[in-house]
Amino acid sequence: MIDPQYTPWLEFYDNVPKHIELPRRNMYGIVAHAAQTAMDETALIFMGKKTTYREFMDSIERCAAGMYALGIRKGDHVMICMPNCPQAVIAFYACSRIDAVAVMVHPLSSKAELEHLLDYSDSKLVFTLDMFYNNFPLTAPGGKCKGYVVSSIADALSSFKSFMYRHVVGRKDPKVPANAPNVTMWKDMMTAGHPAPPPSENDPEAVAAILFTGGTTGPTKGAMLSSNAFNSCALGMIELSQVLNDGDLMMAVMPIFHGFGLCACVHIPLIVGKKEILVPRFTPDSYAKLIVKEKPNFIAGVPTLYEHMIRSKWLQKADLSHLKGIFCGGDTLTPETKDKLDKFLIEHNCGTTVREGFGLTESVTANTINPKNRQKRGSVGIPMPDIYYKIVKPGTDERMPYGEDGEICASGPVLMKGYYNEPEETANVLKVHKDDGLTWLHTGDIGYMDEEGYIYFKQRLKRVIITSGYNVYPSQVENILTQLPEVMDACVIGVPDELRGAKIKAYIVLEKGFQGDDAMLEKIKTHVRDHVARFAKPREYVFIDSMPRTKVGKVDYRKLEAEAIGGDE
Repeated sequence: MIDPQYTPWLEFYDNVPKHIELPRRNMYGIVAHAAQTAMDETALIFMGKKTTYREFMDSIERCAAGMYALGIRKGDHVMICMPNCPQAVIAFYACSRIDAVAVMVHPLSSKAELEHLLDYSDSKLVFTLDMFYNNFPLTAPGGKCKGYVVSSIADALSSFKSFMYRHVVGRKDPKVPANAPNVTMWKDMMTAGHPAPPPSENDPEAVAAILFTGGTTGPTKGAMLSSNAFNSCALGMIELSQVLNDGDLMMAVMPIFHGFGLCACVHIPLIVGKKEILVPRFTPDSYAKLIVKEKPNFIAGVPTLYEHMIRSKWLQKADLSHLKGIFCGGDTLTPETKDKLDKFLIEHNCGTTVREGFGLTESVTANTINPKNRQKRGSVGIPMPDIYYKIVKPGTDERMPYGEDGEICASGPVLMKGYYNEPEETANVLKVHKDDGLTWLHTGDIGYMDEEGYIYFKQRLKRVIITSGYNVYPSQVENILTQLPEVMDACVIGVPDELRGAKIKAYIVLEKGFQGDDAMLEKIKTHVRDHVARFAKPREYVFIDSMPRTKVGKVDYRKLEAEAIGGDE
């Protein structure tokens, strides 16, 4: 049921779908249905090796049978700690095949993090690669964990490349001891001939995956997401993007342990029988070379990735006419960076521009996107079908008028079921509003909605800096700083100050070829004086070579805050 109170875009767009009838299938079920008409088509491409849908579905079945033989049952938690590789994708859908819950974890997590997440998530089985196996806390798992399934990158390669990897590229990778207890090797499990597990119940409302997030506040939490949440998000992206056609190729460079990578880059192509390139490790050069070589039709990434793309020597003479969809999320893309990227794309024969979206792990990933033919500068777009957005006065459920700032809230089938074993944290962000009776996700983000239903993200609610009694939104100051062509990136933080409560400090990364000397500092200060209110001006500037990043590519402003405070003590 579409409520025009939350969907003013209905008045302006006849071609935007208003509702999508979700299939009564879980994630495995919807992929299996799509595969029926694409069995001989390519599903996955990994380091040159192609896997057809027939091979892919067979691998899922064998993996599910192996998991079932190891004692995994409906509702059990299975940790997948791998980069973007076929084994990770197969294990993910194999969990869905037997109605288990996939717990997605960054493979570069520290030993302490893995120990915590293994205990926190109650995982009964772990899928990982040999190069990460020694990072786990126990050779013989304790607690609820039944053991490990360990693979190698070589397991997913052609015979020749597998030989070369094992004896050249990966010869220094840690080897799993032959007598390691509670370890099953991937190849052994996949060739054991275990009997098929019982048919999946295919319940799309059951929890299908746990993705980890800092949440809107506080430490890492596990967001419990259903198949319906993923399917609704994926089908909504397809409908609103209006660009997916037969034979299209998606480049999956965003990590599978993140909602953006898992849903946008992996799940979307597979539910419509298309193909995807799995990129296990990102470097600017390897990414650029892959674009030139493979000519993907769709790419999705965070702003950092596109900044590298603009500067890559491998793309300076590239023809990018094959790109039909370029999507950005995960962090703020300033209008200035978008302008530079769009200019770059036009100069390289690309017929489209970058399209921004907005969302949280608590709602899978982005569930707003700029429409194909009517983008608005600075906006993260309009909500996808069946998803409502509204802006409320922070700390309340009181709706704000169009154009006025407040907390961004979302409602619809994409919402998480809650945080795993965190009822109080869940209650802090999932709230039933009195005026409509709907459950709303309070995102902790500040923004506004215009009269046509476009959403504008401005700032994290918790990142507001209060200085001399004034509220300063760092992203607004950062946007001003990056307007200068010499400034590639900027991050603004608040540092405790006895006089003002907090003083504003700006970290600056300059474009290649520019120096952080006195002349540059004066130019930046002059620009800031002309465009930033006096109370919001940085009191200190620091030139750095690069911004610290989180594991998913966002600017790690908390690290800068910690360093700044530590340095001042």
